[in-house]
Amino acid sequence: MPGPFLRIEMLPALQGDALWIEYGTPEDTRRILIDGGPIGAYNAVEEKLKKLPDGDKGVELVVISHVDTDHIEGIIRLMATQRGQWPFSPKDIWFNGWDHLVQTGVLGGREGDFLSALISKRASDVWNKAFDGKVIAVQPDQQPPTKELSGGMKITLLSPSPEKLKAMGTKWRKDVEKYQLEPGDLDAAWEQLVDMKKYKVAKGVLGGTDELTKTLTKQLKTDQSAANGTSIALLAEYAGKSCLFLADAQWNVVCDSIKKIIPSGQERLKVDAVKVSHHGSKNNMSKKLMDLIDAKHFLVSTDGSMGHNHPDKPAIQAILQWSVRKPTLWFNYKSKYNAVWAKTPKKGGRDYTACYPFEGSVGIAVEI
Repeated sequence: MPGPFLRIEMLPALQGDALWIEYGTPEDTRRILIDGGPIGAYNAVEEKLKKLPDGDKGVELVVISHVDTDHIEGIIRLMATQRGQWPFSPKDIWFNGWDHLVQTGVLGGREGDFLSALISKRASDVWNKAFDGKVIAVQPDQQPPTKELSGGMKITLLSPSPEKLKAMGTKWRKDVEKYQLEPGDLDAAWEQLVDMKKYKVAKGVLGGTDELTKTLTKQLKTDQSAANGTSIALLAEYAGKSCLFLADAQWNVVCDSIKKIIPSGQERLKVDAVKVSHHGSKNNMSKKLMDLIDAKHFLVSTDGSMGHNHPDKPAIQAILQWSVRKPTLWFNYKSKYNAVWAKTPKKGGRDYTACYPFEGSVGIAVEI
């Protein structure tokens, strides 16, 4: 009889993230959705949700990591219809919108206000429910908070910190002012949202070597993006299986949290998999992070489009150089930006395995 499983599917979300997670047993399967990609990825997300069996549309948790369009637009489109018409039924939605960010003195941005307006009108009863409706953040002087979902999934929050949330204030105010909005004015945000054709919302729908190490360290830089700094990053653990879901989180924030949860007597946090931060950007990878984790699988979600050209070679090289186990790289697209790792590792180089979608397809699933 099949035992407990943890399956992670990187949906074809173009340059963004849309992660579908299943855990449990064949007789009792639970689900988590992390982000919904850009608007162009919406069909892939909707198709996945529509495949849920009749009478079993429950999703334990929906995480909207942060307000970058390549993570949030598909979710906005998904929630644009009446809640009764949603192809799924979320039990909790984690998202730091205006009502939560204001608790840390942060002012909301346009996409953030759009989604805040949708959730407040559609699903306020399950908005940050596990956090009593309050802001989702890791306090610097406390252990990272943990929450347990139905079915035995344990979630440990790794990011964001209140400091990173506050850093978004100036940017978000500028974002909303460009569109004649006041921060947190959800009614005005809603009026603009219903007029945007791309969301199809209608009126009335309310309801290696030392030398290599030095080279990599020089190439890897710290991500300074305010939006990425607010990413909800987490550790998911179920039945002895685990994965770090890092969204676009900044490595220094994640490192601070990981240091607090490494078991006593160990130097690294042992996990099965890591969903690599920021689609394999060199700005979100560091030796300090790799020195804190012991993982086998590294998952990269991107097609490299929109001029980002992700994943960056220095980020993947950092994984290969500093991983303590033979790493397996997983890509949800095969592109000219990641095809180099499909080749057999050079003789004398670090051994690794690279996995891509089947020929002619996109998206990939990893069972750990």
